[in-house]
Amino acid sequence: MNATNVATKTVVGLFDDMPTAQRAADQLERAGIARSEISIIAGNESGKYADYSSGTGEVGKGIAGGAGAGAAVGGGLGLLAGLTALAIPGFGPIIAAGPIAAALTGAGIGAAAGGLIGGLKNSGISESDAHLYEEGVRRGGVLVTVRTADTLADRAAGILDDAGAIDVDEKSREWRNAGWQPKYDNSFVDDAVTDRRPAFGDKTVRDSKGAKSIPVVQETLDVSKHEVQRGGVRVYSNVTEKPVEQEVTLRKEKVKVERRPANRDATDKDLEAFREGTIELRETSEEPVVKKRARVVEDVIVSKDVDERTETVRENVRRTDVKVEQLGTSGTTYDTDYRTDFDKRYAGRGYRYEQYEPAYQFGSHWASNQTYRDRDWDTVETDMRRDWERTGHGKWEDFKDSIRYGWDKIRGRR
Repeated sequence: MNATNVATKTVVGLFDDMPTAQRAADQLERAGIARSEISIIAGNESGKYADYSSGTGEVGKGIAGGAGAGAAVGGGLGLLAGLTALAIPGFGPIIAAGPIAAALTGAGIGAAAGGLIGGLKNSGISESDAHLYEEGVRRGGVLVTVRTADTLADRAAGILDDAGAIDVDEKSREWRNAGWQPKYDNSFVDDAVTDRRPAFGDKTVRDSKGAKSIPVVQETLDVSKHEVQRGGVRVYSNVTEKPVEQEVTLRKEKVKVERRPANRDATDKDLEAFREGTIELRETSEEPVVKKRARVVEDVIVSKDVDERTETVRENVRRTDVKVEQLGTSGTTYDTDYRTDFDKRYAGRGYRYEQYEPAYQFGSHWASNQTYRDRDWDTVETDMRRDWERTGHGKWEDFKDSIRYGWDKIRGRR
């Protein structure tokens, strides 16, 4: 999503074919978005969308402001019935409707602002995204844009996403892997990020100027502790018996009767016993009495000694480092020079500039690289050749002169 001003946003969706784009446009209008705020644009190579428009597609007609609206498509396009056939310099025939068609057919705007790229930028799309969407249209996709209030932007994005919009970032990676190199490299943009509203069908976050957020991720070390069983002591108690002896003195009584012969006069005390009576004398004996008392003779103390130690934990943590490399003058600045060189070398052989443009850009990119900017061509050619052949653009010898021209142009030798 790209902000055009404080109050409005431009939401963009790229679809695989026209019927899918038509359904998305119809759903937007049913959601209350005005027809005049919805645009459709598609490549019209070989006139494959001739049934959708009555435009002739003559080169320059729409750019000069003379192209009118095409015939209404009877219900097939829903509320977007005014498709126009145009021919865009540097791109070719297209079919378009809505504000974006007006931007392309306005007097001189398309040519002055860079053809289809200029029209997309005029609609509020950043330059980096405009290059992605232009490539998507070039590859047969159909673009739907909607200009709406900021409060409805999320809803519009959801409608396009649900309708089957393509993830342009994922697609662009596929294109790059296949050898595509955009004229405008949107991998990094210096503009500050001001709007982090996510675009539908696009997993990255861009601001209104096309900036891209690159998170810097760093791991931190969080050391905790837990108890681990290392051993211990188990204490059992049991009762045992053993015989014990102890001596004790016991007393036993026995009554003894002894008769002694006597011959004396009776005394008064003797006379007191001269009456009837009974004398009783009992015998006693002692027996041992055993009593046991429990006494504590020892205490067994079970405890733990706690030792503390400081242990240094060493581990590797990762961090995402973002290296920003300042490049030299963009190869796009020399596009005219590159085209002139191409015309001199190859135009008469039946080649197209688009076949050799990646080679010019490749040479200028290497010349701008800090690693190689101070080295001579002879010392970097081997590395450049290896890198070029990995891109799959073609044989080194076929493109070497164009690569060398891009290199020398940035190095200031031409």
